[in-house]
Amino acid sequence: MGAGPAGLYFAISAKLRDAGHEITVYDRDPPAATYGWGVVYWDDLLDVLYRNDPESAREVTARSVLWQDQEVRVHGSGGEQTAYFGGYGYSISRSALLEVLARRAAQLGVDVQYGHRVADASTLPEADLLVAADGANSRIRGQSAAFGTHIEVGLNPYTWLGTDQAFRSFVFDFERTRAGWIWFHAYPSVAGISTCIVECSPQTWHGLGLDVPAHDQGMRLLEDIFHRALDGHRLISRSRDASPHWQRFAHVTNKTWYQGTTVLVGDAAHTTHFTLGSGTRLAIIDAIVLAHSLQEYLDVEDALREYDRHRRAELHPVQAAARTSMAWFEHLDQYADRDAVAFAHAMSVRHGGQNPWHHQLHLATQIAAVRTARRAFATGQRWYLARRRGEGRGNQPRQTGPDR
Repeated sequence: MGAGPAGLYFAISAKLRDAGHEITVYDRDPPAATYGWGVVYWDDLLDVLYRNDPESAREVTARSVLWQDQEVRVHGSGGEQTAYFGGYGYSISRSALLEVLARRAAQLGVDVQYGHRVADASTLPEADLLVAADGANSRIRGQSAAFGTHIEVGLNPYTWLGTDQAFRSFVFDFERTRAGWIWFHAYPSVAGISTCIVECSPQTWHGLGLDVPAHDQGMRLLEDIFHRALDGHRLISRSRDASPHWQRFAHVTNKTWYQGTTVLVGDAAHTTHFTLGSGTRLAIIDAIVLAHSLQEYLDVEDALREYDRHRRAELHPVQAAARTSMAWFEHLDQYADRDAVAFAHAMSVRHGGQNPWHHQLHLATQIAAVRTARRAFATGQRWYLARRRGEGRGNQPRQTGPDR
């Protein structure tokens, strides 16, 4: 259930290990429907994809965008200040990712059925295994209390938007308004379009009037607040001219990821706050580990038990870090009055476990010549990693970063 990254990649991975599996993927939406804009990932996910299925990995790579460096812009009472992080990453539009995975699944003989709503799992055809990949609000999971589901809703309202401002780096922009701080983090998704996730405290949200459902001026207000960062470009909602769709993050945990012959993967099993940027990677790894367990163990229950033991142990520290990250942004007022460099450093260490020299490297990164040197080193690193996993020249992500 669910033709997102977790469901489709499980189908691909299981078919690759045993072409005799008969797999049907049901999704309630039509093929072109997807929510969210772009997803972010790093070289570690590319390594996993190329090891598991080089064919779909090459397509994912070719349709991805490379971004370099991270900027933290703070517009407060002291005017505009900018701090910098090093590093690089990749992003791909969610629709492009799902298109690649759905095509690959169909190529392997998976039956992908869209527009198929299932109100009750009992109405599904008989099967040896039911994989619940139907998201954080999983209907399949919700039909059984045996999973021990716990959902903790975050404090801050946020909204996923797009913008026709083509950012070249990963940009955090923090703006002080009459009602308090509001911010976005943005990154390139496809040619000419960037993902832009706006977040603020409940007090700011209410104070700006963004809590009014019929506030058709919500997009205009956000464009006015972020006019400097957007450089005159517009924000884009899911539907043209619609007001922003605000929500609060649901932090999902489960005491067990399987019950009988039903198993949870991806957001149905766990969620990680978007400020950690690991949701898609974790869903895909879930899919691979589950497929591998089913190959290793003849008995389905044994396979599910091993999958549950292995993945829940791995996810515990990741979810803890994500919860810490969510809480840091919920208490951002404690740090926002610092200068941009000190504020950015506090943001970078919010997960804990940093090396003793991390602060010195952060200070050095504020020097333009050091950033140039770091980008040069990163270029060499990317070249080495790409060659090691067998990327061809024609499959490399498009570059949007400063050294283009």
